[in-house]
Amino acid sequence: MTGGGGFIGSALSCALIGAGYEVRILDNLITGSEERVPADAELVKSDLRDLDGVRRACRGVDVVFHQAAIRSVPRSIEDPALAESCNSLGTLHVLVGSEEAGVERIVYASSSSAYGGAREGVSREDMASNPLSPYAVSKLSGENYCRVWSITKGLSTVSLRYFNVFGPGQQPDSKYSAVFPAFISALAQRRAPEVHWDGGQSRDFTYIDDVVRANMLAATADARADGAVINIAGGHPRSINDTLAEISKTMGVWIDPVRLPKRSGDVRSSHADISRAAELIGWTPRARFEDAVRHTVEWLTRIYTVPAAAAMARA
Repeated sequence: MTGGGGFIGSALSCALIGAGYEVRILDNLITGSEERVPADAELVKSDLRDLDGVRRACRGVDVVFHQAAIRSVPRSIEDPALAESCNSLGTLHVLVGSEEAGVERIVYASSSSAYGGAREGVSREDMASNPLSPYAVSKLSGENYCRVWSITKGLSTVSLRYFNVFGPGQQPDSKYSAVFPAFISALAQRRAPEVHWDGGQSRDFTYIDDVVRANMLAATADARADGAVINIAGGHPRSINDTLAEISKTMGVWIDPVRLPKRSGDVRSSHADISRAAELIGWTPRARFEDAVRHTVEWLTRIYTVPAAAAMARA
């Protein structure tokens, strides 16, 4: 697995080890953390941009879960060359190393950002892509490399387009933090949360447990999934304003948000058609949004030594 020291990668690694699989992790630990790598996993400290390091990590491996990436849209706009080299070239290296090592399948972590400013209300995998950021371009490039390797090299690949993943384990300690850790950390510290644009933009939030299960199903799906791009999403989009309201309700804390301008690369709406996931890998989301928010709040508030129950009692 690449990126096993990150949010999704560490959760997936733990699930695989719990299911009895041996796990090798390739991570440069720039955005990931060695503390999050499971003790029972083998860690190869290397970089996706180092082809020899990728080759070493792929030897003797049956399935590669390619989770590593520079994930932030704003960061990719600030440093597009970094996003391109890590995400696009890095994926090419994973494909080369996997092919040479005789890997049976690659499950590639792609992104809903590939849809960009799609005009239709629901994003389907057969729609034309319209990336609006260097990050989106780099992830779409990775998808295309995977598809080409399946066609020309016979290497089985499955690309999962994640929609706004959240849950326990997501870190709040970055200016690029996603919505959930940013809102929860602000409220836990009694700071005003920041809402960009008007907050009416919608996101199809997906709970981490559902994403982990999708990866494991994709790894063992039949040949119909070879070369496919598959949406992985909660299926019920919510506005940023409504999401903040649900988090505030769960924490028992409301602070009027600071309203900031629209960020470059932001899309207005995100809503996935997830029927292909059910058809090709037998996956549908199971998480109930309110329960997922509660679990996420409980985990993140512990970082700030503000127990969720105490936060609610102060309301």
